[in-house]
Amino acid sequence: MGRTVLLNNAPMKNKTFAVWLSFFGGPLGLHRFYLKGFTDPLGWLLPIPTALGWYGVQRALALGQDDPLSWVLIPMLGFTIAGCALTAIVYGLMTAPQWNAKFNPDADDSNPYGQTHWLTIFGVATALLIGTTVLMASIVFSFQRYFENQIEQARAISQVPEKAKP
Repeated sequence: MGRTVLLNNAPMKNKTFAVWLSFFGGPLGLHRFYLKGFTDPLGWLLPIPTALGWYGVQRALALGQDDPLSWVLIPMLGFTIAGCALTAIVYGLMTAPQWNAKFNPDADDSNPYGQTHWLTIFGVATALLIGTTVLMASIVFSFQRYFENQIEQARAISQVPEKAKP
């Protein structure tokens, strides 16, 4: 199966492949490199919050959940994954003319690379399910750790020193 190449020697961008790539490889910026090339700055920046979030997971496993740095870093991974899942959904819901106008400008509207197939729909549904779950888990984890920290600080402030007691 050969790649279709148009007049300007740019390969056609497949919508279904972009949906799955943004879902699975999005946190590493792979979908950005596929669609926009290796000069895309956001593609190079996406691995940073992913790596920091993964470092937070490793810290939590090694030091426990009470590590304050890990509960700041872990949501970065979750929000990056959720953002890439949202990108997959946006790509999957584009019509063929929108897709081809944006990523295959030399192609006509009926080009099969911009068409929606069952694999595209399954990719959108998977991104919606997993992305929503990861987003909600990240929000819950962030709020839980924040409020636990606030309660600990309030308890520390409310402690009356031993000398002040009658």
